Amino acid sequence: MIPRHQTIMFIVLLVASAIMGSVLWHLRERAHQRLLNGQDLAHTQAPQVAPAEQATLMVASDADNSVLTRILSLPLPQNPESRARAVLGKLLDLYAAPDATHPVPGGASSIAQVFLVPIADAGGKMTPSGPELAVINLTGTFAANHPSGLETETLTVLSICATLHANLPRVTEVRFLVDGQRAIRWPDTRI
Repeated sequence: MIPRHQTIMFIVLLVASAIMGSVLWHLRERAHQRLLNGQDLAHTQAPQVAPAEQATLMVASDADNSVLTRILSLPLPQNPESRARAVLGKLLDLYAAPDATHPVPGGASSIAQVFLVPIADAGGKMTPSGPELAVINLTGTFAANHPSGLETETLTVLSICATLHANLPRVTEVRFLVDGQRAIRWPDTRI
């Protein structure tokens, strides 16, 4: 015969195990759903502790189909790829604002990744201070919701390229990807 206090302890441990199992199952399902939805938990904004610096944004205007210079003070990280992402994120946030001169939905979250790749010179050598190719990976949602039309799309491409070159002068070419695939809608661009 099992003593009463051991029976009670066994039941308490059994109930605690069942509760912990259900909590773990729930957490596992949530993590699985985040993976399926493609949610990126990585830090995507420029850190707020970064010093504020002047950034040049080339903002498109649908009113006269122009690209105008706008200088803002932004917290910019030192890493060039993070800096490019932060500057482009701010540009797309301006386009997503209700009073935007070039309304494009999505904002900073439309940029999945930005890579800077050195370009070889005519002799096939890559130098640390040589020209760079910027590879911008946009989300499929951004591409699907971007207003169509030659002028609108051209203004968006021009403003992104000009903003990159204004803040990172070594960027001389830009390649657009959508969800990691070549963007047929937006061609590679030389600056």
